[in-house]
Amino acid sequence: MKSITKTWDIVVVGGGHAGVEAALISSKLGRSVALITMDKNAIGRMSCNPAIGGLAKGQMVREIDVLGGAMGFIADKTGIQFKTLNKKKGRAVWSPRAQIDKRQYEKKIKKKVVSTNIKIFQDEAINIIIKNYKVSAIILRSEYKIKCHNAIITAGTFLSGKIHIGERKILAGRMGEENSEGLTASLVSVGFRAGRLKTGTPPRLKKDSIIWEKLKPNFGDKTPIPFSYFTKQFKPKNEPCYSTHTNQKSHDVIFKNIHTSPMFSGDIGGKGPRYCPSIEDKVFRFNEKPSHLLYLEPEWVDSDQIYLNGFSTSLPEETQKRALRFIPGLEEVEFFRPGYAIEYDFFPPSQLKATLESKDVSGLFFAGQMNGTSGYEEAAAQGLICGINAHQKLLLNPPLILSRSSSYIGVMIDDLITKDTLEPYRMFTSRAEYRLLLRFSNTFERLYPTAKQLNLLSSSKLKTIESLLIEKDLIKQNLNTTINKNQIKPNKNITVSTPAKTLIKRTDISIEDLPGDLFKTKTKLLDWQKRDIAYDVESDIKYKGYINRHLKEIRSLKKNENLKISKFLDYSSVPGLSNEGIEKLTLVRPETLGQAKRISGVTPSDAVVLHVFISK
Repeated sequence: MKSITKTWDIVVVGGGHAGVEAALISSKLGRSVALITMDKNAIGRMSCNPAIGGLAKGQMVREIDVLGGAMGFIADKTGIQFKTLNKKKGRAVWSPRAQIDKRQYEKKIKKKVVSTNIKIFQDEAINIIIKNYKVSAIILRSEYKIKCHNAIITAGTFLSGKIHIGERKILAGRMGEENSEGLTASLVSVGFRAGRLKTGTPPRLKKDSIIWEKLKPNFGDKTPIPFSYFTKQFKPKNEPCYSTHTNQKSHDVIFKNIHTSPMFSGDIGGKGPRYCPSIEDKVFRFNEKPSHLLYLEPEWVDSDQIYLNGFSTSLPEETQKRALRFIPGLEEVEFFRPGYAIEYDFFPPSQLKATLESKDVSGLFFAGQMNGTSGYEEAAAQGLICGINAHQKLLLNPPLILSRSSSYIGVMIDDLITKDTLEPYRMFTSRAEYRLLLRFSNTFERLYPTAKQLNLLSSSKLKTIESLLIEKDLIKQNLNTTINKNQIKPNKNITVSTPAKTLIKRTDISIEDLPGDLFKTKTKLLDWQKRDIAYDVESDIKYKGYINRHLKEIRSLKKNENLKISKFLDYSSVPGLSNEGIEKLTLVRPETLGQAKRISGVTPSDAVVLHVFISK
């Protein structure tokens, strides 16, 4: 065994989106950081879809940005199409999304990591050394021993990863990259529970084999909004994606060969994502639908490789091709790479605290897909929280625990540690009971106090957010101004002079209908910032009644939400708990009464019994 003399504050295992955010924030906060990755060139790799953001995910990217993360800023620099989704619905579910130049994203994120004092080891972590219930070192395949105070494991799909393409099986973490063996056994040997999950990816198509004139182009917004509050120059490209549809002939090919899909033959034991099903799942489960929408997305500027969104599959390669060649525009399609499913180890996150630290091993944190999540954004958010909390732990300071009412990140982590993860977890707006409070446009307001308190942003970035807060207050004050019918756009049926904020409450009037001098700013704001703040003020006014109701409910719940529960509590000794309640509470070991209430299988009567018991 070869040991390096230095003891690192924080060792991060894995260089994906979770590992990158964990390492960067830890380094930014002044910690000595070692990053262990199997391939230096794969740091920050976008291994699946060429996009960042989306429904609820866009809100999370904004939250990552305010909490000192890098994802949003790099996405703004490398995006080739930006769009706010759900604009026809309520403000609570508006979500930003961007098509990304994958090559440029990976290049810039790697450059950012390399430019810091983070020490990168190109190696494989195979064992974790634990002494007195505390992590002390990571053992590498090369037999080096990396000593540390805290470790953040972000192994992604590499843990015992197995790729399936029909009957073909390839041991790999991603196509063309080796999987990781040993780490799962190391963790299981010290008492962690492990399971298997599955995710998939669609084929990559050769651009010159597609008949583009048969497809429908889809562009982004004409006046796009960036993810990061700190993006100054923002004039992104607006590269089109293209859409087409499957049809009955393609469905017939899939249905006749569905027995060759590992998901249906029983070859894959891991559970797949419910909300991102494979094409064979769609054809089988929704056989009444005559077609399914497909998007053809460029993977980088002038890409000769096209990502076929909506056609995730593990069918044999020739079956994939035959089915696609019945689809308009794809009659002559050829592959760079077929679609495939990947099965991998994960660790049910009920074994973690709300800080994402292990309940049993001090200083050991888990983030990303090994916690049962799917998606770049979910992984990045977890990595960021792990990095912040590992730093806080070294300072002996209180950890960062985000509530469900403060952020989508808080919703995700609470869901993970209190609910059974039987399938890959994906964030949606519907998961947040207070989504009206968690708009992407008010992220700067929600998380500014946290960022300031924990020194997550530079002084210049804090000043940027403070300027936005000042201007939002100014606009609210200006909207007390009374205006008459001559100052507003015609055909709005304004007969008497009325305060602007009263007019905005009307469904037929938007903030854009009001005089422009109400939105003059004291500080220099960018155009997109002015629009963003104006929409946010309008949302506050239009939904004030609902917002106040939410705030009242949150204040009421807080009375007992944070009531602590001892991790040594023997639930079988609590009189009145149901058998299932005892089983689930013993498994999860919630830290607070609020967490206990949200555990699947814990009934309202169980919660009342537990509340009475711990109050005594």
